[in-house]
Amino acid sequence: MIRHAVFLRGINVGGNKKVPMAQLKVTLENMGLTDVKTLLASGNAMFSAKKENIITLTKRIAAALEKEFGFTIPVLMREMSRLEEMFASEPFKAIKVTKDIRLYVTFLSEVHKTKLKIPYTSDDKAIRILKLEDDALYSVLDLSKGKGTVDAMAIIEKEFGKLVTTRNWNTIEKMMK
Repeated sequence: MIRHAVFLRGINVGGNKKVPMAQLKVTLENMGLTDVKTLLASGNAMFSAKKENIITLTKRIAAALEKEFGFTIPVLMREMSRLEEMFASEPFKAIKVTKDIRLYVTFLSEVHKTKLKIPYTSDDKAIRILKLEDDALYSVLDLSKGKGTVDAMAIIEKEFGKLVTTRNWNTIEKMMK
């Protein structure tokens, strides 16, 4: 059995595309996935599954969710071993966290080339992209500069497309426990 993490994009935001986590859990269990746990209402789940191509499994989950909830839900998935690698790399170790600092990881659906010079800092210094890997992007948002999460996501989506999903690093920390 392989342990996976799944991240759903664009659900439970502003009362739209509602996906109750209890129903998500049951849907995944009905697919034969085991030891399913959900985390937060933003669409995070962990489960165990028999060895299967991750692309095939992602497509199966997306199809099951569309059937269950009646709308398309973009699904990004990683093996837990990959999340453990990401966590162990301590991508934010040089960042001093204050009440205004937000640490984010963006999961990419494919390898991207970017025109941005990484590390990247926005002109107003509110948004920094620290590191780009084939499947993830690590960024920092400084709320004290007058920008918010929506501003940071706009830059990321413009450069990397809409088939990405971003999580606060705290979510990854909780998944590691």
